[in-house]
Formats: sequence, structure tokens, C-alpha cells
Amino acid sequence: MTKTILVETSARHVHLSQKDVETLFGEGYTLTKKKDLSQPGQYACEERVTIVGEKNQIKNVIVLGPARQQTQVELSLTDARSAGIKALIRESGDLEGTFGCTILGPKGEVSIKEGVIAAKRHIHMTCADAKEFDVQDKDVVSLKIDTDDRSLVFGDVVVRVSDKFALACHLDTDEANAAGIAGSTQGTLIK
Repeated sequence: MTKTILVETSARHVHLSQKDVETLFGEGYTLTKKKDLSQPGQYACEERVTIVGEKNQIKNVIVLGPARQQTQVELSLTDARSAGIKALIRESGDLEGTFGCTILGPKGEVSIKEGVIAAKRHIHMTCADAKEFDVQDKDVVSLKIDTDDRSLVFGDVVVRVSDKFALACHLDTDEANAAGIAGSTQGTLIK
């Protein structure tokens, strides 16, 4: 039997630095956890922000916690185009040379010079998972997803290995919609 990988849709969201949390929500403010996400220690927050582009605003964008060193905005390419924001396809945290935007909160606004990305599709794995799948950190693989009427094989899926992770593949909303994914599903790794 082939081992499958949980495939989740990662919708538009923002990771904020603590400094930007306080600018957007008030001095001394801390993020409020709403629910845990599949990756250990990561969570969806109660807080929402508005992303401002040259053409439109994207309202009600969820903030993910905990606070990070640098603010990062993750949008699908469709979101970015409709708002008039340039988003490069990058791995999370690889922000050098990316474009910026303005973020509005209830108590203020932040203009970031870089940090807007369309997240490169990726699979989180523990070291044990990587051994079982015979892959290493930063390998690029394909993932086959079977759905009713829209099965796809996604190429250019980067493997990210750390014992801080839980096994899951993350696709953005454009990618999930292309495969007809509703909720979460399973995928099969192809080397």
C-alpha cells in the first residue's frame, strides 16, 4: 500500500512581526489564538487585517501566529493580480527581493517594503517521514492528487524537512481549486 500525504489548502494569510502586531492592534497587544493548525505550534488568530493593493483591497485576511521576525503576506496569484500587488512565488521566509504592500489594522497601518509572496507549494515532513519517502530537505518532487473529475499531478513541490513539522502538503487556493479540492484530501508523492 502506498503511503499518502495529507493535502491542505492554505488560504491567504499574514504572518506579523511583534512590532507590526502592536502598530496594527495597539501597544502591548498579543495575538489571540482561535485554533491550532496542522503544523505544531502554528495557529489561526482571531485577528484580521486588510491588504491594500494598487487596484483593490483584500479585507478580512486572517493573521497566523505566533509572531515572526519579519512580516510576510501570502496570497494566491489570483488575489495578488486582483488587488494590484506583485507576488513572487517563494518559499515561506524567503523574502529578499520580494515586493511590499500596505496592511491596515484597527489601530494603524504598516507599509512593508518586501514580504508579499505566493507560497511555493510544499510538503512538510519529519526526518522519519523523509526517510520513509526517500527524500531530503529541499528536494523537488511531484504530488498526484485524485479527485472527482479534476485529478492532477503537481510538479515543483519542494520538500521541507524538520522534526518540528507534521506531514502535510500545502497548496494555495488557486492550486486547490484547479484540482477540485474541497477541504483536505490525500496525495501520493512521485519522485
